Amino acid sequence: MPLYTYKAIDTTGKAVLGRVDAGNVFDLEQRLARMGLDLVSGAPTAQKSRLVGGSRIARQDLINFCFHLEQLAGAGVPIVEGLVDLRESVDNMRFREVIGGLVETIEGGKTLSQALADYPEVFSKVVVSLIRSGEQTGKLPEVLKGLAETLKWEDELAAQTKKLLLYPLFVGGTVLLVTFFLMIYLVPQMVGFIRNMGQDLPLQTRILIHVSNFFVGYWWAVIAAPFVLWFGLKAWAKTDPAVAYAIDDFKLRMPLLGPILRKIILSRLASSFAMMYSSGITVLDAIRSSEEIVGNRPLENALRSAGQQIAEGKGLTMAFTDVGLFPPLVIRMLRIGENTGALDRALLNVAYFYNREVKESIGKVQALIEPAMTIVLGAVLGWVMLAVLGPIYDTISKMKF
Repeated sequence: MPLYTYKAIDTTGKAVLGRVDAGNVFDLEQRLARMGLDLVSGAPTAQKSRLVGGSRIARQDLINFCFHLEQLAGAGVPIVEGLVDLRESVDNMRFREVIGGLVETIEGGKTLSQALADYPEVFSKVVVSLIRSGEQTGKLPEVLKGLAETLKWEDELAAQTKKLLLYPLFVGGTVLLVTFFLMIYLVPQMVGFIRNMGQDLPLQTRILIHVSNFFVGYWWAVIAAPFVLWFGLKAWAKTDPAVAYAIDDFKLRMPLLGPILRKIILSRLASSFAMMYSSGITVLDAIRSSEEIVGNRPLENALRSAGQQIAEGKGLTMAFTDVGLFPPLVIRMLRIGENTGALDRALLNVAYFYNREVKESIGKVQALIEPAMTIVLGAVLGWVMLAVLGPIYDTISKMKF
């Protein structure tokens, strides 16, 4: 079915631009009418993706989607009617198009999970697997409720991660701005005065002059270097899997931030694994789906290796132990869950402990960043003052009054 771009008018008279799947222009008009839009113009596009451009579908939209469907499914309202009601209340036009497409697909005879699978840009394979499991076991409201809770937790976790990264970036940027001001503006003005005194300059002053000259002559290179390095590494990682693996491995081994990142990944892994297992998904399928959640190649390889060992007949705990990348807490909880048959509750305990530790660790790192940056800035200022004021003090001390 081709993808049409359209211009339409909503019920308030506002012009709306978007894209939607349709068989022809008449079908496009009918689909838009069911979305509460009047077609003005439309034409097929060569784009293959359903979600090209437009507003981004945020995690909050997905949380509302799961919560709304969970409430209606629990009350016995048919899925199609629930989706139609949800479509009318969604402000994000891109997500409204997706929900309209879901309605069309389900009315065409497919299940909800099959309809969701048509939009991999919005609904991950994990979400599709969970919904399919809920449909097969008759526990769709429970699955949707668990999905909403998990998405809320991931949203909070993303906010904490952003908080961890933004603060040092802000403080580090401030230190760089002060350093630029000193090297490009202040030091060159004082260097001329020092040279006019006609005495031999000490080593730290000569070094400062060279550094200042480099900043003045190549300030553009200093500014561009981090961006070139960042995008260069990303491009290299895309073309060379070994480089991508090494970068992900370095992320886990970084001082201070590495352990926090590992806990964030393991917390997300444990929570998602527990939800899939409690929904009736087999351990092997849950492990395969979890490989996509991790987002870190060394841990992805570890999960893949553990899954292969389990498929060959090895126990869950033993397989994760042999991999050697999972900490003792995860192994201990896996053993308890395997022995008691309550693997989902054991993994939720892992997620709880790591989530709590992540919050505490982020607070500690933020408490350390400010004094560390203050020391760095003080060291730069001290070096500049020593290099500039040292020769001046020597000259004054040699003067006879």
